[in-house]
Amino acid sequence: MRIVELTEESRNNLLANLLKRSPASYGKYEQTVNNIVDRVRREGDQALFELTREFDKCDLNAQSIRVTDEEIEEAYSQIDPEFVTVMKKSAANITAFHEKQMHNSWILPNDNGTILGQKITPVEISGVYVPGGKAAYPSSVLMNILPAKVAGVSRIIMTTPPNASGKVNPGTLVAADIAGVREIYKVGGAQAIAAMAFGTESIPKVDKITGPGNIFVALAKKACFGYVSIDSIAGPSEILVLADGTAPPRYVAADLLSQAEHDELASAILITSSRELAEKVSKEVDEFTEQLSRKEIIVKSLENYGYILIAETMEQAIDAANEIASEHLEILTADPYQVMTKIKNAGAIFLGEYSSEPLGDYFAGPNHILPTNGTAKFFSPLNVDDFLKKTSIISYSRDALEKVHKDIELFAEKEGLTAHANSIKVRFE
Repeated sequence: MRIVELTEESRNNLLANLLKRSPASYGKYEQTVNNIVDRVRREGDQALFELTREFDKCDLNAQSIRVTDEEIEEAYSQIDPEFVTVMKKSAANITAFHEKQMHNSWILPNDNGTILGQKITPVEISGVYVPGGKAAYPSSVLMNILPAKVAGVSRIIMTTPPNASGKVNPGTLVAADIAGVREIYKVGGAQAIAAMAFGTESIPKVDKITGPGNIFVALAKKACFGYVSIDSIAGPSEILVLADGTAPPRYVAADLLSQAEHDELASAILITSSRELAEKVSKEVDEFTEQLSRKEIIVKSLENYGYILIAETMEQAIDAANEIASEHLEILTADPYQVMTKIKNAGAIFLGEYSSEPLGDYFAGPNHILPTNGTAKFFSPLNVDDFLKKTSIISYSRDALEKVHKDIELFAEKEGLTAHANSIKVRFE
């Protein structure tokens, strides 16, 4: 891996390079996606069937577009039972973590005759998009569905592309069943997002769409936002390791590569105050890469967005980490908890040498759908709140309103909204 001194110039160059991966720069595909979305909106199922034939080489109709219970049962026979057990353990951890995020509605009556409150209700229908083929991740199925379940969403549907034979990845189906969803439709890409956003004869319109996908899926979510709520427009995966000289080089190297193997746009960055660690990690990365199955992807990822930055002090390293605002941030220092208190921007923080990033991807419980491309400065991981609506409650008695009605009328009149003022005034004529 390239080793660079951390300066203001090198930090700015790094940030500029990382921003090239933002979904906001996918403009050349935007018109293609907009055409697909518009076509599905106008033509419904017919467009879905034709686009699935074109992109997935699969013939579907109104009878075959939905996954049957028999297909789900067949999927179980194709999955290692031990893997099913592990998925159930993971699901239990994810559920337990997200249950801690739940809020209750509240009402606050006051002696002055006012009642204020907040009513919390789940969205009615949530849609989950799940990639297919080589990019099928059962873990993401659990991470998308279970927070919605905990929130109390009454109907959850899932879309995922079929193969040419009309089959869906069995791991995807088993994970969905473990999470409690059996309403699954065989459609992928931008057309699946449009179908959930606007509804077709076969697929219901949803209130919220979550789930990862390729460039076309990301742009379709962007195009449909406003007609439907979305989780985020996710960019490529990324990891930042913040380490001092006490960090085990072999662990650091292995963790960097855990994200570099995702795709050629993934970023893997080490920021350290130890040149010795930097050199040892670089050597370990080279040795690991030769042994790993996704060597070609890793090499290109590291060439494009792999960095080892040497900081003069840990304070300088922490400042850079906050500026980068990485999706995954590992802290491998003598006192990771003390360093954590200075971190302002990160999607998820992993503390200590036994808290490797894949622990969060698969098993610990916190959601692995995280803000990318610096958006951790203002976005949060997918959570129960994403599936809840908060409605304000206001009730004033006549006496309570009488005490403040002139204040309200004055405010409205100063804004030139005389009908607003009159709405209050008529009650005291």
